[in-house]
Amino acid sequence: MTDENSRALYDRALSVMPGGVNSAVRAAIEPYPFFVQKGDGGHVIDADGNRYIDWVMGLGPLLLGHSLPEQVQAAIQKQASAGPMYGTPTEIEVDLAEFVVRHVPSVEKIRFVNSGTEATVSAVRLARGYTGRNKIVVMQGGYHGAQESTLVEGDAENPAPSSAGIPQSFAEHTLPVPFNDEAAVREVFDEHGDDIAAVLTEPILANYGIVHPEDGYHEFLREITAEHGSLLIFDEVITGFRVGGLGCAQSELGVIPDLTTFGKIIGGGFPVGAIGGRAEIIESFAPSGPVFQAGTFSGHPVTMAAGLETLQFAAENDVYNHVNDLGEQLRSGLTDIVADQAPSYTVTGTDSMFKVIFTRDGPGPDSLEEQCKTGCRQNPTCPRYDYCPKNSADVKNAETERWRRIFWGKMKAQDVFLSQNQFECQFVSYNHTEADVENTLEAYKNAL
Repeated sequence: MTDENSRALYDRALSVMPGGVNSAVRAAIEPYPFFVQKGDGGHVIDADGNRYIDWVMGLGPLLLGHSLPEQVQAAIQKQASAGPMYGTPTEIEVDLAEFVVRHVPSVEKIRFVNSGTEATVSAVRLARGYTGRNKIVVMQGGYHGAQESTLVEGDAENPAPSSAGIPQSFAEHTLPVPFNDEAAVREVFDEHGDDIAAVLTEPILANYGIVHPEDGYHEFLREITAEHGSLLIFDEVITGFRVGGLGCAQSELGVIPDLTTFGKIIGGGFPVGAIGGRAEIIESFAPSGPVFQAGTFSGHPVTMAAGLETLQFAAENDVYNHVNDLGEQLRSGLTDIVADQAPSYTVTGTDSMFKVIFTRDGPGPDSLEEQCKTGCRQNPTCPRYDYCPKNSADVKNAETERWRRIFWGKMKAQDVFLSQNQFECQFVSYNHTEADVENTLEAYKNAL
């Protein structure tokens, strides 16, 4: 396997782009990332002609894989050939909005934007404008895009910016609490309840190793926000239209938030974001309300066509059965491999998402027969329950450097492309096959 072309491209990139990349996570691969030339089905081919099974799938947007079904490809090309964009409304954005409203329980109206970050920025502004309050409760380690309100670390007593360039005065309006910790949430509401605009959380921590909520946790968030007149916002940028099918993770969990943010799959692989929710709240966006929100490329017709055709194809075909079955095969196979070779590690994920977290502690291998078979579900009867990650700190305490510096490279050497660090999800697409699963499981055996 050669990487001369990728090395040369990275050398050029370092001269004109900070760190040689346009998104920081891409530089996590050492000594440099490989440059992709094209996608093919469930695979990518790099600039040196090396072919990899791709479980990154653009970090989640590619539900259908790299080779789109003919009708999806045709719809995208037809829309693009009609002209790139117009600065006026189009029918296709209405069509996609109607589709989402029909299928997602919490969404009565929706506003399309251009990225997941823009969606969460707008949702936070909307929550503050609608409630007249300032503070936002977030989960420690949860990622909601590159925005000032959520790039905050520490705890509710000592919040601090997690990035240079964010004033401390901004961070003081954000209250980080551990995921799955009801007592911590009660404490911040006891202290700040009259000024909490919203609780913002992923239904499943999907950007921090994949951590499920404990039974009743989101029901508790729903109750305490309603009690205090605050909003509950689900960030479904990652889980939307991947977990729980067309109803998204909220339908699987049975908890209906006030607002939901979307990205990734809703745009069919093109730049997109969206904020949906109760009509009376969404109507607070300009021009119908006082919360300003606008964007030149919002509702871009090519993106809208890609998103609508992707979701319609998923609705009319066996997409979710296929990707979820392969996801279950992966997690089940990984559970067996880990129990045999690395019993302290934790297999996580659901539906078409999967990950192995290099947790450091666990029960003896003889007691693992009754563990969760296809990914950790925070089941109190599981012998791993006391050891599986409950929040971001537990994931961060795993062997993250071993995962990135040793394991990732071993998998790449076997032509398997995994996400660039311990924290990012891995995803199954409609283009993946059982052969891809079998080859990947064999690679895990060798790498572990």
